[in-house]
Amino acid sequence: MAATMRIFIDADACPVKDETYRVAARYGLKVFVVANSFIRVPASPLIELRVVDAGPDVADDWIAGETQPGDIAVTNDIPLADRVLKAGGAAIAPNGRAFTVDSIGSALAQRSIMEHIRSTGETTGGPPPFSPADRSRFLQALDETVNRIRRTRR
Repeated sequence: MAATMRIFIDADACPVKDETYRVAARYGLKVFVVANSFIRVPASPLIELRVVDAGPDVADDWIAGETQPGDIAVTNDIPLADRVLKAGGAAIAPNGRAFTVDSIGSALAQRSIMEHIRSTGETTGGPPPFSPADRSRFLQALDETVNRIRRTRR
């Protein structure tokens, strides 16, 4: 198990970076903000920006390659969540949805079905707008996940 729990943010288009920083600061956790281009992050020894090469899965590959058991990834990317779970980490979507070993298979299947439907030219409408309730659910899910992992390490 990793010596210290870390949080990885799949940062491009992530709406809950500030919330993640707050939770991480409360517990003294290191945060890696992973993006394809420079983004502003708070000046803190606990927050590190990792700018990776541009490319479809470069940030995902970096996060998945660094994840150790007990780490947490904040991502909307279902295949990345699957890779994080397989590495022994936890994955949470910005809307507070926790990906689990039990739920990731159906999430991957649903994603595949939706990709197929879109490839036929069907308009699917996309996800609902991000809401304050989503932000609140995320904060609760991240806090619960941090505490669950901390309890298992005792």
